[in-house]
Amino acid sequence: MAGICEGRVVIVTGSGRGIGRGHALEFARQGAKVVVNDLGAEPNGTGSSDGPAGEVVDAIRAMGGEAVANGDDVSDFEGARRMVQTAVDTFGGLDVLVNNAGILRDRMLVSMSEAEFDAVINVHLKGTYAPMHHAGNFWRDRIKAGETNDGRIINTSSAAGLFGNVGQTNYAAAKAGIAAMTRVVSAELGRYGVTANAIAPIARTRMTEDLFPDSMQAPTDGAFDAMAADNVAPLVVWLGSPLSQDVTGQVFEVDGGKISVAVGWQHGPEINKGDRWEPTEVGDAVRDLMAKATPHVPVIGSQA
Repeated sequence: MAGICEGRVVIVTGSGRGIGRGHALEFARQGAKVVVNDLGAEPNGTGSSDGPAGEVVDAIRAMGGEAVANGDDVSDFEGARRMVQTAVDTFGGLDVLVNNAGILRDRMLVSMSEAEFDAVINVHLKGTYAPMHHAGNFWRDRIKAGETNDGRIINTSSAAGLFGNVGQTNYAAAKAGIAAMTRVVSAELGRYGVTANAIAPIARTRMTEDLFPDSMQAPTDGAFDAMAADNVAPLVVWLGSPLSQDVTGQVFEVDGGKISVAVGWQHGPEINKGDRWEPTEVGDAVRDLMAKATPHVPVIGSQA
C-alpha cells in the first residue's frame, strides 16, 4: 500500500536527531523523498558534524527509501537557498518544507548576553524565514510558469512561545514569532497552492532532557513512551500530505498521544465608551475586562 506522501519531496531541517529525525523517517515510510538537513551541532549551536544527517539518510535508504543529506546552516540566507536547490536538483522539485532546526541558550533575562539572545533568534526565527523565503519563491515561480502546487510548510513553535517559559526570553520570543509568521505566510502563499501550519511539540530530546529530567524518563515496563520524540511525526507527516489541503494557518500542540489546536489570535471582551477615556477611568474598565476574559495559561516555571 502506498503511503500518504508517496512521491512527495520533503525538506526537514535539523533532522539528524530528535524530533526532526522522527519526521524524516516517517516521511520516508510514507513514500516521500527526503532532504535530511542537519549541521550536526551541539544543543547550544556550537560545532558541527556530518554524521547525524548521514546516519538518517542511511536508515532511509536501508528501508528502500530515497534521501540525501544537506549540511547548510538554515540561518544563512544563501545556505537556505542551497538547501531548497538540493531538493530541486536531486529529486526534481519541492512539495514540503518542515522547519525544525533549533538551539538553546537559556538564561534569565538579567544574565542573558547579547550573543545568547542573537544566536537563538538567528537560528529559530531567521532559520525559519530563510528556507520559507526560498521555498516560497520556488512555488511562486511555478505558478508564473503555468504549473500548479500542492505545497506545505510546517513550522516548529513551542509552548514557550505560546505561553512563555522562565529563563527563555530569547527562545520564547523566537517561537512566538514563528507562530505569528506561520499565520502571515499561510495568508500570503495560499494563492500559490501552499498551506502553512505550525506545531508546538513536547518530547524528550537533547534540548529538553536536561530541563525536565524527572518527567523525561522513558518507561521501563514496555508502556507507551509519551515523551518519545517520534510521537510528533504522525501529525507533521499528515500536515505534509495531500490530505491536509484544507488546513492552514493553524498551530497544533502535540504531546505524546495528544493533539490540540492552540486557540489564539482572537478578540476578547470589549468595552466601548464611544469617547476618549480618561486615565482614571481605565483601571475599572481593564479589571472588568480581565474578569470576563479567558484566563492566560500560567507562564511555565513561574512562581506565585
